[in-house]
Formats: sequence, structure tokens, C-alpha cells
Amino acid sequence: MSNSPEADNSVLEIWGQHPLAGHVSISGAKNSALVVMAGILLCSQPCRLRNIPNLVDVHRMAAVLTALGVKIKQEDDCWELDPSDISHTRAPYEIVSKLRASFFVIGPLLARMGVARIPLPGGCAIGARPVELHVRGLQAMGANVQIEHGTVHACIPGIRKRLQGANIYLDYPSVGATETLMMAATLAEGDTVIDNAAQEPEVADLANFCRAMGARIRGVGTKTLTISGVPSLHSTDYAIVPDRIEAGTFLIAGAITRSKISVSPIVPEQLGAVIAKLQEAGSQIVVESPNRISLIPGDEIQATDIQTLPYPGFPTDMQAQFMALMTLSNGSSMVTETVFENRLRHVAEFSRMGANVRVNGNCAIIQGVPMLSGAPVMATDLRASAALVLAGLGAQGKTVMSGLQHLDRGYEQLERKLTKLGARITRIDGTTGQVAETSEEITASRRSR
Repeated sequence: MSNSPEADNSVLEIWGQHPLAGHVSISGAKNSALVVMAGILLCSQPCRLRNIPNLVDVHRMAAVLTALGVKIKQEDDCWELDPSDISHTRAPYEIVSKLRASFFVIGPLLARMGVARIPLPGGCAIGARPVELHVRGLQAMGANVQIEHGTVHACIPGIRKRLQGANIYLDYPSVGATETLMMAATLAEGDTVIDNAAQEPEVADLANFCRAMGARIRGVGTKTLTISGVPSLHSTDYAIVPDRIEAGTFLIAGAITRSKISVSPIVPEQLGAVIAKLQEAGSQIVVESPNRISLIPGDEIQATDIQTLPYPGFPTDMQAQFMALMTLSNGSSMVTETVFENRLRHVAEFSRMGANVRVNGNCAIIQGVPMLSGAPVMATDLRASAALVLAGLGAQGKTVMSGLQHLDRGYEQLERKLTKLGARITRIDGTTGQVAETSEEITASRRSR
């Protein structure tokens, strides 16, 4: 994985149809790490976070926190963050514009400091992800919120500078809004009830982190969260939950290459919908231990339909990867995207590889083909980039994928992990044209250990 600008014009070369075998170590969850890092702002004491993945987005969030005055020390996947001296309440546009998750700082910053000025967020162009639910919830808790010239200005009126508990109903179980309002409520006066809250594991991870700092949160993992505000939170040492999307991506890598692989550490119940659909597609899933499972591929890939839904439904972040598997299935399948309206743009790239996919509105109808062919492809967003890697693994010949800035936002050393399983995949530096690290070097490194 590269955190440098050269990743923007680097490419991955993937030689397909090489069998995989072995075990993949799953990194900490990107979507948990980003919001837990934002949650650090609730505390006025140093905290330690463990199992932080080494990703471009994580470093962007660290840059936002540093700009606000948080002192950060990093040693591998263990980070020491000291938010005791917050010196600014305005997040820098040049970073926020590249990272939607940076908007999460508005809740904890407002709750602790009484004021926050956050530019409207950026991130993947996969559809409208408005901040109205965040704004309305903060307003219900007594904040004055205005959006002017692309920046959200929020402040708490009055002398006490504390948000007030409120009853909040979310029109949609938005993960981001649930997390923003839950964090803000931890330091509010009184009780806050969030109805129709998101139930994603990353929301629960944030809640558990806040509880480790002394927050009072009930109903974690349900549609109704009750937060009893406390005057302050204290230091903690907390480990981020494993990344269920990374685990699901590697399981599909096993299925599309007809290979047996295992993944750990994971929380199997968080992968329930993905496991069910992999089983429908012909693979066998074996629980080897409480935090480790293996995939045993079937004789052929069976067509099966999916519809993306909020958790515990099939995750939108796995839609593109599962579609890659369905392009090689025996039969016809339908993928229905209900969460983001622009999240089918990878279909055009699959078609370049010989896939038979038609799009009708928010549905993709896939007629499985016997073979995909390697081709030049362009990643359009984070999960599409992983899906194109998977398609390349299952295709004949060489696939050359550009747009690696998307991949590096959310997958820690994806090509290195795949190479250790036996894949032939190489990153070519966009500036020098040189190989960043060859399959042979990675294999030699593995053997030396």
C-alpha cells in the first residue's frame, strides 16, 4: 500500500487464474477506525487505539485531528492520541474535501468545545450522502447550525455550552448520522434517544469505545439507542474491531479462484449475510474457531440474487465484489442496489473484461459467462477497485487496473496479502515505471519467515 501521490497514476498488473491457498490476517476495520479516531475529541485525556489499519483515509483523518490540535504518536498499528489541548475548531477544507468520514468530528467537537466549523465532506462519488440528518439531530439537541459557503457552522448557545438531551428519529438508519449524534449525546445534559438508529457493527464498535471512556449508552446493536450524558469522559485503551468488508473480499477471492482460504481475526456473525450468499453461490463456509473461518469452493459458481440493505442485510460495501463473482456464475442473477444511487459504475469495467451485465435503474442483471478476459480497467470507487482485482484474479490473461488511489483508501496491502496466497499481482510505480514489489520478493519474504 502506498500513501504517496504516486498511487494516483500507478497500476496493478494481475495475472488471472492462479490458485490461491493459505490464511489471510484481517486488519482493523477502516470504517470503525475513522469514527473512533474522531471520537477521541470527546475526551480531554490521552488515549491509546490499537489495531488501526495503515490506510490513506486513516492518515487523512489523523491530519484533520492534528490540525485541530490533537497530538499523535504512531507505532505500527498502535496509536497514542492526546486531545487534551484542542487549539482549533475549524477543520481544514483541503483534507475534509477528500475524506467524507472527517465530517464525523462535528459531533464530538461541538459537544466538547461548544463550537465547530466543518466543510461539507468529500469521498467516493457513489451518490448523494447528505448531512441533513446530522444537522437536524444536532439542532434537536439545542445547537445552532447553519451552512454557509460550503461550511457547516455549529455552536451551542447560552452560557453552559452543553447540548441538551433530545428524542431523535432518523428518517433513514444512516450510519454516519447515528455515529455523529451518539457521540454528541455522550456529553449532553440529560438523555438522548435515537430511534431508527443504524445497527452496523462499526456503530457498535464506536459505542463500545465511548463506553470504555465512561459514556452511558444503552441499546447497542438495536434500532433504539439511549445515551445518558455525562460531564466528561476519561482515557482508555481500545482495540478496533476486525474489518468485515476486507474479510468478505478475501472470501470472494477464494470463491472466484476456486480456492480454499481462511481468514482471521473476524467476528463471524458480522459476516452473516455475506456468508449466506456465498453458500448459495456454492461455497462451503467452515467455522474453524470463534474468530476464524475458511471457505471451501464448490465445483461451480451458482447464480444468486442480492439486494443491498442496512445491517444486518447484505452490505452495500460488498455489492461490487459479489457482482464480480456472479459474472462467472452458472446462470442469471440480479444485484439490486438500494443504498447508493451511483454504485453500479463498475459494470462498464466488468463489460470490458467480457462480462454480460445489463443495468436497469438500480438493478444489474448478470448472465454468467464461462470466462472473463484480462483487460485495462479503471477503478471508479473504493469497493469497485477491490471488485476489479477480484475479476482480474478470475480472468484469463493480464488485467491492468488504474485508479489505485481508491484501493489505497480502504485496503491495507491488498496485493501483498493476495500474493502471499499465491496470486500473481504486481504494483507498477506511476512515476518511475518500476515494480514496487514483485510476487517473487513477497514469496521469498514469506519463505524466510
